[in-house]
Amino acid sequence: MRRWMLLGCCLVWALQAAAQKGFTPVANVELFKQQFAKAAQQTQTIKSDFVQEKHLSMLSEKVVSKGKFWFKKENKVRMEYASPTYYLMVINGKNFRIKDARTDKNISASGNKLFEQISKITADCVQGNVLGNKDFSAKVLESPQSYLLQMTPVAKGMKDFFASIDLLVDKKDLSVVKITMHERSGDDTVISFVQKETNVAIPDELFALK
Repeated sequence: MRRWMLLGCCLVWALQAAAQKGFTPVANVELFKQQFAKAAQQTQTIKSDFVQEKHLSMLSEKVVSKGKFWFKKENKVRMEYASPTYYLMVINGKNFRIKDARTDKNISASGNKLFEQISKITADCVQGNVLGNKDFSAKVLESPQSYLLQMTPVAKGMKDFFASIDLLVDKKDLSVVKITMHERSGDDTVISFVQKETNVAIPDELFALK
């Protein structure tokens, strides 16, 4: 009896916590998927500033980074960290470029399933194709201003690394404004996109690999 009472209390607490966030399940998920996919198809490029907050389980204070973000179809991503230290990540198809103060190297994702998954989820998240990614199961919630996509990995590579990934989507234009990655290690990374522009001219040179 005590076990069932405890379970009931936990369930009530969980429902209250969800209500406090202001999100409820979307009534027509298929309609949302269609609208979300249509918005993604119309997005050719994204240019934005970003703020990244890293919550480390070993530290009480979060680590805040800022930089510039660019996306271009198909599967071209550039994240350039300006502070507190310089760091560059470029994804061009299935190839990566990583650069910091000491190194500048290319990494091929070909034959590496995890890198392929990371490349795909990065592009899918910012563009809005993520609900079609079979490496994840999804729940869709909504508030008056936003949709919340709760993505749970089912593919082994992603499942070993991420516990879940949450996407906050603006209802006004169905664009992703925040990505929260919950790692198995207990660390969380939150990336917020600000001053965002879509379908602006972005040169291919930005995604060049060394």
